[in-house]
Amino acid sequence: MLDELDLDRGLRLGLDALELEAPTPVQAQVIPAALAGADLRVSAQTGSGKTLAYLLPTLQRILAAPPARDAGAAAVVLVPTRELARQVLRSCRELIAKTSLSAQGITGGADFKYQKSLLRKNPEIIVATPGRLLEHCEKGSADLAAVRTLVLDEADRMLDMGFREEVLKVAAFCPAQRQVILLSATLNHAGLGSVADTLLHDAVSVAIDPPRTAGSGIRHQRILADSPEHKDALLKALCERETAGRALVFANQRTTAQRLGATLAEAGLRSDCLHGEMSTEERKAVMHRFHNGQIQVLCASDLAARGLDVPGIELVVNYDLPRSGDDYLHRVGRTGRAGAEGLAVSLVAPRDWNLMISIQRYLGLEFEAVAIDGLKARYQGPKRLKSSGKAAGSKKKKTTKAATKAKLRARERKNKGKRRTPTGVSSDGFAPLTRPPRDK
Repeated sequence: MLDELDLDRGLRLGLDALELEAPTPVQAQVIPAALAGADLRVSAQTGSGKTLAYLLPTLQRILAAPPARDAGAAAVVLVPTRELARQVLRSCRELIAKTSLSAQGITGGADFKYQKSLLRKNPEIIVATPGRLLEHCEKGSADLAAVRTLVLDEADRMLDMGFREEVLKVAAFCPAQRQVILLSATLNHAGLGSVADTLLHDAVSVAIDPPRTAGSGIRHQRILADSPEHKDALLKALCERETAGRALVFANQRTTAQRLGATLAEAGLRSDCLHGEMSTEERKAVMHRFHNGQIQVLCASDLAARGLDVPGIELVVNYDLPRSGDDYLHRVGRTGRAGAEGLAVSLVAPRDWNLMISIQRYLGLEFEAVAIDGLKARYQGPKRLKSSGKAAGSKKKKTTKAATKAKLRARERKNKGKRRTPTGVSSDGFAPLTRPPRDK
């Protein structure tokens, strides 16, 4: 299908350089509809090729009718994280390498004045995070008046991160007549409907692969752990065992990711960490080292679950279980990409058992139970299970009223409910009569 498209010569050269043999399902459905100018709501799992699916038609429409030199941006791609912005920008520049188009990335954490200088060059394509681009729009350094296509990539993630108002405000700086392409892991995300109703008109819906389906090339395993110290030992053993490729370790908190990166480095592994409090330059430096193999193990908070595209990630470890099945998919989707095989291992402490069961039931998976020699946990799962597989709580014996009454001692029951008669007072409440002493 890609060979049959009527593309600009420069764009065709860029596409040929990627050596794509055949379009993915999402590309086969999205590209023709997007070329026709339709608004789109697209649901596709991570690694399905959706970036090319929206970039190719967006760039072709600009090349088919080039904007004026100083008209401002013709396309805006909004993404939730800096990592995804860099990935999309890299893909975009590969496609336009043989054309006259230019693309710039505008994300938080970078120097604002330097970004203003980039925008003064009037790039046709802007790849940005919502908050920083809105800041440039409000201060007049970004001109979106000529935007033809607005792309919301990972729209569900942007809503989860609280960017709803920023996305709507950026869209308000664009013309009313523009194409909107909204991409999400699922079209049923809470809050996504209202955003789509506001921004999209007569949208075409495209759903590729159920959002609850993990990649077929990924093996899912779980290892029981007794404590954080036990988890540390298991993680070290896992990373030492998988020495051939890269490993990505996920933690739920920034401080945990930092600690794990330092712990593994002390153990002699080439490791580092990635989290949201790092500056743009620091994160770029870490990702560069991870790309070129200087870092073997990257310990990350959930910000890396989306947008991190590094070839050769053979192992994903959930040091902390993700909070939902969808988050699990986005984490493990970093491995087993493009037909390769991958391994996802979750470390499960006693308090994690029910969450693990919920993730398995949501995704229709069953994690393979494995153990590492010499590090087998004392905890072997709940003693009692519900039919769902979750831990059954211990039932307290009900104490009957009769049994409680029988346990009361006699002296505790004695005179219960009766008023005690004070000494020297008769039963009728009056002081007893006393006779005067006799004369002796």
